[in-house]
Amino acid sequence: MKGFKSFLMQGELIVIAVGLVVALAFSTLIKAFTDNIITPLVNAAAGGGSTGQGLGWTVSGQRINLGAFISGIVYFITFMAVIYFAIVVPYRSYMQRRGTSVFGEAAPSKACPNCLSAGLPVAATKCKFCASELVA
Repeated sequence: MKGFKSFLMQGELIVIAVGLVVALAFSTLIKAFTDNIITPLVNAAAGGGSTGQGLGWTVSGQRINLGAFISGIVYFITFMAVIYFAIVVPYRSYMQRRGTSVFGEAAPSKACPNCLSAGLPVAATKCKFCASELVA
């Protein structure tokens, strides 16, 4: 059981899982937009016809279902809030107790004056890209 716990608490695994969940929720939002806004507009331009109920309007016999798209936005925001409060916040506090920072601000960095590479630690004395000496 200890090995399974350490597997689940790997930083990269949690970050990848949260990223996949966000991508799936975002794809639902995009699907709601295309199914209920874009597709009816394209069908109306092509001369197709269908009617529907709910918040929206009809253009050339095609129903633009604004209500379904708003429902998709509400779903996306609610889903992201649940993911944030159920996964990200507990994992962040767990990792902070272990002394590791995740899902937070990036550490301060500086740029190399010679090669202009960014992302060097503030305390670096040598550039990792061009190996020039840096002033601390």
